[in-house]
Amino acid sequence: MAVRAVRGAVQVGTNTRDDILEGSAELVTAMLERNDLVADDIISIVFTATPDLTADFPAYAARLLGLTDVPLLSAVEIAVPGSLPRTVRLLAHVETLHTRAELRHPYLRGAASLRRDLPQ
Repeated sequence: MAVRAVRGAVQVGTNTRDDILEGSAELVTAMLERNDLVADDIISIVFTATPDLTADFPAYAARLLGLTDVPLLSAVEIAVPGSLPRTVRLLAHVETLHTRAELRHPYLRGAASLRRDLPQ
């Protein structure tokens, strides 16, 4: 079994608790489903949010999904001028039999524009 990293992002509609938690949960769920992963496969997840998202922690959405014993971290993304607003990103470290080429990195909603080279 190898340790791999899975990336992903989602753009949320507004800086509200509900939108941040809903978008973050959608992102985590897509990452798990697209890569045939379960909670026990996850080593850790680092979430970042653009500076315009302050209403809640993206990691809290993962807790609500049942990832209660997975180390999680929320941080602020660098405020690059012209970057995509209202975006939550994740970097998950997982144990998997999948090769790097087989991993599916979910870029959802408006965040799909960040990685047009990846299949959605």
